[in-house]
Amino acid sequence: MNVDAIFLAFLQMVVMVILTPLLIGIMRQVRNRLEGRVGPGILQPWRDLRKLFAKEPLRAPGMSWVQSVGPILLMISSLSVCALIPLVSTIHSRLIPGDLFVVVSILLLGTVALALVGLDAGTAFGGMGSSRHMTIAAMVEPTVLVAIYALSIPIGSSALGAIVRARIADPSSIISLVSLLALVALGIATMAETSRMPVDNPSTHLELTMVHEAMVLESSGRDLAWLELGSWLRLGALLGLIGSLLLPWGMATQPTILEIFLGLFMLIVKLFGLGALLSGMEVFLAKLRLFRVPELLAGSFVIALLAVIASYLLEVS
Repeated sequence: MNVDAIFLAFLQMVVMVILTPLLIGIMRQVRNRLEGRVGPGILQPWRDLRKLFAKEPLRAPGMSWVQSVGPILLMISSLSVCALIPLVSTIHSRLIPGDLFVVVSILLLGTVALALVGLDAGTAFGGMGSSRHMTIAAMVEPTVLVAIYALSIPIGSSALGAIVRARIADPSSIISLVSLLALVALGIATMAETSRMPVDNPSTHLELTMVHEAMVLESSGRDLAWLELGSWLRLGALLGLIGSLLLPWGMATQPTILEIFLGLFMLIVKLFGLGALLSGMEVFLAKLRLFRVPELLAGSFVIALLAVIASYLLEVS
């Protein structure tokens, strides 16, 4: 079982590296089509990565080792999250701790690495983006933790694989009040964590609105490629987690070839479907003013907290 779990974790990492640039391409293409534009095609993110990886990074003389290590650390944390979250399979082992608290801690590690990269440049834009990024993260990470914790209360386990298996065994829990509140809070947190609308506009370069773009503005070449791919992997992992909690059917519960291929197919369907839905929603959303973002995130935390209270009340009754 340990060998099977390790193989599936490695498979999830490889598959997500392949799928997430396509996911970003599909999301951009959906948005372009809804806005009446043709767009460069869904393979453009892959072409961008190929171009960036072929270039040497340019660094200012005052930059430290953080500019070199930060992008790699973000990439490692993103790959680790992809390995730990049940995306293709719910099979787990002690060697791969797919625990809620471990996953959130690794997410926070990548968040800090990205913020340090923005600060290391020493520019006003980088410091501004990092400050905004950490302010948002201070409210997003607890929301992710509390939202999924609400789903773990009836099960008595914080292992993500166990939560998904329980939802497969009891489909009624997917449409319960607790599940609805938790998934809404998790969806809002995902948009904020990955710098999507209405928290941040991923297609803008205006200094008054930038969060993610401000932090990577001074990065180039391979450094920028690692930062972009790591950020895309975080988006793919969180969308995949929402897909696994919302539609857990089709995921592999046994290490057989048929179930693994079915799990891969369902991952592609859920990932691209949620990505297209999110991109379509962004067209009709206006970006919030910076000082209104904490209100949105505080509201998502309250929703997650209500999910926890409801879960305890239902458990007692």
